[in-house]
Amino acid sequence: MKTMDWDFNNQVILITGGTGALGSKVSETFLDFSPKAIIITFRSETEMQELRTKIFDRRNKEQKENHHTLIEFMKADITHEDEVKKLISNILEKFDQVHVLANVVGGYIGGKSVSESSEEEWDKMMLINLKSAFLISKHVLASMKKMHFGKIVHVSSATGAKANGNDSAYAASKAGLIRLVESMAEEVRGLNININCILPTIIDTESNRAAMPTANFSTWIPPEELAKVICFLSSEDSKVITGVALPTRGTS
Repeated sequence: MKTMDWDFNNQVILITGGTGALGSKVSETFLDFSPKAIIITFRSETEMQELRTKIFDRRNKEQKENHHTLIEFMKADITHEDEVKKLISNILEKFDQVHVLANVVGGYIGGKSVSESSEEEWDKMMLINLKSAFLISKHVLASMKKMHFGKIVHVSSATGAKANGNDSAYAASKAGLIRLVESMAEEVRGLNININCILPTIIDTESNRAAMPTANFSTWIPPEELAKVICFLSSEDSKVITGVALPTRGTS
């Protein structure tokens, strides 16, 4: 159930990486607000089918208030510019515009010092966490500039603001994302386009629990809470917020 009455009516929402542990919660939360359309990108067919089934099972059980929202799944690897171009072209051909981009694509490699880290690991973090954000922002912004409206939210990390050691590639890529957000926000200032990112600590997902089974899960951030923050930053209630890296550390 939605906790705020954010208005996404007649808006087209693009969620990149929208089938993962966090992305699926973001997709479901946006659905609560009945936008015109939600486009969800994916790479894993299994994750896509799981989310599709969950969404349509939920629709069948609930009232029909959000049944007018068109949901489209589009396969895309946004680390490749040709795929990003094709994705945005397909969306604009069908819907004319993108009002909101929630980019949830990202990954983590850590547990090694700089001297132990490989060039391949470094390049992978830059590709997944930074190049992907650059490419999808670049091609979405072109259409947002034309209509003088848009909201972009990226997922960086608390580690991007203050590194803890043994995660240099991850920390550098997430720090780069913060600077990218700040720079882009300045470039479009005055065009009614807001660009921000959030800085979560550890997100409470099954994969993180499996990787750190002895950790105190109560201090981790529930993905559904982060999804609400992303929706807020995508709404008109956040119109005075831009170029911000918002800490989302929780209260534990």
